[in-house]
Amino acid sequence: MKKIDNVYQMLEELEGRMKRGISAFEISEVLHIDRTSVSRYLNRLYEEKKVEKFEGRPVLFRVMRGLEIPTKNSDSNNSLDKIIGSQSSLQVPIQQAKAAILYPPRGLHTLILGETGVGKSMFAELMYQFAKESGVIKEEAAFIRFNCADYAENPQLLISQIFGVKKGSYTGADRDREGLLKKAHEGILFLDEVHRLSPQGQEMLFTYIDKGCFKPLGETEKSVYADVQIIAATTEDPQSYLLNTFTRRIPMMITLPSLKERDLTERHYLIETFIKQESKRIGKSIYINKNSFVSFLLYDCPNNIGQLRSDIQLACAKAFANYKSKKEDYILISQSDLPQHVKKGMLQIHRYRDEMDLLLKRKGDILRFYFKENSNQNSLDIYRDREDFYDIIETKIESLKSAGIQEEEINQIINLDIESHFHKYIGNFSQNMRKNEVAKIVDVEVLEMVEMMLELAKNKLYREYDEKIYFGLALHIHGFMERVNKGTKIYHPKLNFIRVEYPDEFLVAMEIARYMDQRLGVQTPLDEIGYLTMFLATNPLDVVGEKEEKVGILVIMHGNSTASSMVDVCNALIGEEHAVALDMPLSMNPQAMYEIAKEKVIELDRGKGVLMMVDMGSLTNFGDMIYEETGVIVKTVDMVTTSLVIDACRKAVLGREIQDIYEVRSEVSAMARVNELRNDLEKKNLIITACFTGEGASERLKRILEEKVTLNEDTEIIPLNIINRREFMALLDQYKEMYRILAVVSTIDIHLKEIPFIPAMEILQGHGIQVMEQIIQEEQLFIGVSKSLKNHMTTADGETVAKEIRWVIDDIEKHLKVRIRNEVKIGIALHIGFLIDRLKAGGKEVVFRDLEAYSDQYSRELKFVKARIQPLEEKYKIEITKHDLAYICKMFLSNQDDLRE
Repeated sequence: MKKIDNVYQMLEELEGRMKRGISAFEISEVLHIDRTSVSRYLNRLYEEKKVEKFEGRPVLFRVMRGLEIPTKNSDSNNSLDKIIGSQSSLQVPIQQAKAAILYPPRGLHTLILGETGVGKSMFAELMYQFAKESGVIKEEAAFIRFNCADYAENPQLLISQIFGVKKGSYTGADRDREGLLKKAHEGILFLDEVHRLSPQGQEMLFTYIDKGCFKPLGETEKSVYADVQIIAATTEDPQSYLLNTFTRRIPMMITLPSLKERDLTERHYLIETFIKQESKRIGKSIYINKNSFVSFLLYDCPNNIGQLRSDIQLACAKAFANYKSKKEDYILISQSDLPQHVKKGMLQIHRYRDEMDLLLKRKGDILRFYFKENSNQNSLDIYRDREDFYDIIETKIESLKSAGIQEEEINQIINLDIESHFHKYIGNFSQNMRKNEVAKIVDVEVLEMVEMMLELAKNKLYREYDEKIYFGLALHIHGFMERVNKGTKIYHPKLNFIRVEYPDEFLVAMEIARYMDQRLGVQTPLDEIGYLTMFLATNPLDVVGEKEEKVGILVIMHGNSTASSMVDVCNALIGEEHAVALDMPLSMNPQAMYEIAKEKVIELDRGKGVLMMVDMGSLTNFGDMIYEETGVIVKTVDMVTTSLVIDACRKAVLGREIQDIYEVRSEVSAMARVNELRNDLEKKNLIITACFTGEGASERLKRILEEKVTLNEDTEIIPLNIINRREFMALLDQYKEMYRILAVVSTIDIHLKEIPFIPAMEILQGHGIQVMEQIIQEEQLFIGVSKSLKNHMTTADGETVAKEIRWVIDDIEKHLKVRIRNEVKIGIALHIGFLIDRLKAGGKEVVFRDLEAYSDQYSRELKFVKARIQPLEEKYKIEITKHDLAYICKMFLSNQDDLRE
């Protein structure tokens, strides 16, 4: 058999299996033939009229079925073609619908089949819209919707609603009434649940279809004429519930696929559409965390689109209730807002991991939807769905201007992580991308020019450039030309750094710019040459082969197979062999197990650290010992369960940092938190100054701080370099283990969470010195707290308590995501100190007014406070009541400053 015949046969097979159009890539994957060859065969079959071709990304093909659709309206921008799935699962139904509407002289009566909730009513209404758009019916023509189930218990009344009734035909018929069939004259009558129509009603309907006229119920002489196209719908098998004489008169039967039969891309857009509809109702953006979005994508939804919409509305309503009751800054849908059956969708993620990576790989942990955004996009556009360098810079500049910063200052302080974004931009290109696909977006002239440019760079720099650089540069120059044509300014905030760091590449980029000027008739600005340099300086192997490293998960349990069993379950559910188990027989010497664990930690560490999950005993101390001996960051969680291992492993696979995985669990054991508190109290303070080299600017900043800021003996200043962001972040994590980092002063904004950042320019201008003084002042204020508690506490050492309370306050601040002014912190510290003293002395319980209402409103915040304050309860053998917790929580929530992200 010829290859072209194999391709045709596989197209037919895949189309029958998937019930949608098939791409060349899908066929190439099955037949193991180069995709370009498959595409060539498919296009030849298309020219031979053997297959149909549907433009889009990707281009889809299906076997020619012989259904000819009149071409009365060739405009693809119509209601039917805008349906989500028009290029995949709904291709055939849409073609049938168009044929039914356009068939001369007045269309074909139609029966729509499908499960509950697949969208039969919506589809009928879109057929009506298409009929108006095509000029088949007038703009003012009627569309009458009638559900036969509403009157199914009274067949006579049901018939009278459709056909009308003559006075006196039955009890209660006190006058002649016109039926819906007459009211729909020159329009469309949609009969939903038509199987609920009695045999008599069905006979009257097919008589109308045959003759174009009917008699109202009770009428024996006079016939009524009406020109109506009937669209009926049913969830049942028509052969079982409808008369054969009726179904034979319905020439067009359209079956709509269930949600299970539609691919995840379509479901993605359905979810997006429904959330945007809710956003429009509320008038605000709606955010949803990625796990919740995945749950909606993967959960079993037996009642199809209708149920999906209802479940999304319920989740939005709950999120909105949280937004209002808890006075949140934005509306966020989280797992707690989802119905229980929707949450189970996450259990399917191991089966669909590749599809999830494709759909959501460029999305953050939080997705945002707003009703004004364009929602007519019916396929994932993998080429244009990228942030543009220029737009990012432009947005940053505008935000700085709106903050009142002068233009000359903007040029000094703007700092974008351009290299990181650039590598992400290049790394997002698919290995399967081909020149003919890029040519759909970029002019052929530009593609040819890019080939010449990279050939020049190859010869000058003795470097090979792969397809990713080719595609990225082609799209970049396409965007550059669009910007030039609009007269929009181009700006590169790190131009000088690029020139110094990559001198050879910069010279070649200047040659390339001259070549561009000649070919395109433009004058390439110096800032654009900076971007060209970045393409030439990129090591393709670094971009293509770079794999995001993840936190290691090591589970150690006593027993012969406890850890192994737990990890087997975890990895099976996660769909990735990420967690590693070590079983410790009861007879095994702890020292021997320690050596094994240490070697395994070294093996698992990829620069992100290892989370050690243990049950009890000596295993709880392994983490600290391994860190001290090897320098690998190890966090230990004890008393773990299978569910906790699964949760931690899932977060690790998603790329979360070790501290995030460790801290976000409210179930972190009391022993682990007490150990962490004890370790933290022994740390010295640290200020980090940073620049690209670790010398020069950072050393100068260190000297300025030592000269102008009053530092105590427990505070050190260390200069670091940030030329390699990953190494810098890893080093920072190590310093976190040894020091309490007060602030980072840097020549660029490195976007650190939880650690105050002061731009170097602010230090030089003086304002930063004031900020640093405030940070140092906080240290001094807590020295005052220590003295106060030392003099007034009778049941514990006030100096130690003050340090512990400060640690707890910082912890609560971080997890509640609030900023508390120094004077308020002092008040809270004194309050908690005296509370510990009172409870240890057996003092009387305080009463918080309206505790129940407050707990309902701030249940999540109270839970956080309870978890963070637990180490104090453990150490001092006290129990802080719900009333006292509410007072502490209120102090934080009522006295917070604006949180600066």
